[in-house]
Amino acid sequence: MREDILIDIARKAIAEKLYGKKMLDREGLIERYPELKEKRAVFVTLNKRKELRGCIGSIIAHRALVDDIVENARAAAFGDPRFVPLRPDEYENIEIEISILTPPQELVYTDIDDLRKKIRKGVDGVILNVNGRQATYLPSVWEQLPDFDIFFSTLCQKAGLPGSCLQMHPVIYVYQAQKIHE
Repeated sequence: MREDILIDIARKAIAEKLYGKKMLDREGLIERYPELKEKRAVFVTLNKRKELRGCIGSIIAHRALVDDIVENARAAAFGDPRFVPLRPDEYENIEIEISILTPPQELVYTDIDDLRKKIRKGVDGVILNVNGRQATYLPSVWEQLPDFDIFFSTLCQKAGLPGSCLQMHPVIYVYQAQKIHE
């Protein structure tokens, strides 16, 4: 699958909602690129001048790749609660990044030191779960938070838990991501 096709799908999905004009032919795309109908989990990240402008995604594959890109691109542009919806004057200045995730696998560990040895910085995305409270960081977050303790402390906080939640022995899942960007 050509990476530029995936970026084009995301960009047109955003433009369709922004301008109210049909630009995507999903059936035609699937006909030309059958892999677009495979169930895949995708995160779409929008950056504006190297600053985060929106990021929404799926952790578990539950719909066709083309549909996950479309829905998550629109959600990143217009539904990320951390940002106001994307405006038409911003559209040309956003950079789109797509992360296609592998299925999450539980990482069995005995204690924090064991977890520290098993986590692969820059490779593993992490899902942390404690009693139904859950948060995830994509593998690319290691670029901004390369320190294990800070990475996990902020991930705990993202899940609405104390920064020391690793002491609660959370369930940890890891996944990897194929990163595509403009």
